[in-house]
Amino acid sequence: MTLDEEKVAARRAALEVRKNCDPALGARLAANVLRDASPPPGAMIAGFWPLPGEIDILLLLHALAERSWKLCLPVTPKRGFPLTFRAWKPGDVLEAGRFNTRHPTGPEMVPDYILVPLLAFDRAGNRLGYGGGYYDRTLAALPAAYRLGCGFAAQEVPNVPTGPGDVTLNAVATELSVMKFQPAA
Repeated sequence: MTLDEEKVAARRAALEVRKNCDPALGARLAANVLRDASPPPGAMIAGFWPLPGEIDILLLLHALAERSWKLCLPVTPKRGFPLTFRAWKPGDVLEAGRFNTRHPTGPEMVPDYILVPLLAFDRAGNRLGYGGGYYDRTLAALPAAYRLGCGFAAQEVPNVPTGPGDVTLNAVATELSVMKFQPAA
């Protein structure tokens, strides 16, 4: 089986697992992040607007805003390019974007702490995304940014299939805990 075939099979399996997860568990994820992986003072935090089925991180984003962190959300460009980020605060109007995403219209920002959606993750800090490579290109372009995957504990797998373009995470937050990793150099 090729790497691409392994990833397709892993995505299919991960989507099946996620069907049984409750997005409202994001409230527990928020508490875990604020307690165990709180961003440094002054960090520009990139969140994401959760897609249907993803863990809901909106409570976390609101809590971060209440604590005076600056936030931004991604804008998905044409295939082959990294994400860009635009300033956002709770209550801002969002526009429809590619792949059913939503994004703000504020000024462009450069984050140094990135909340990353995922389909699956492993204990080595590997992440399985949706297959477009947007986050891998973005994380590679921002190597100093802290990378915190956000998902359900049920999305943990023994081994995520990875290739040379896949970027590891610093940590993953779930409704149960925050797992910190030592990303490869």
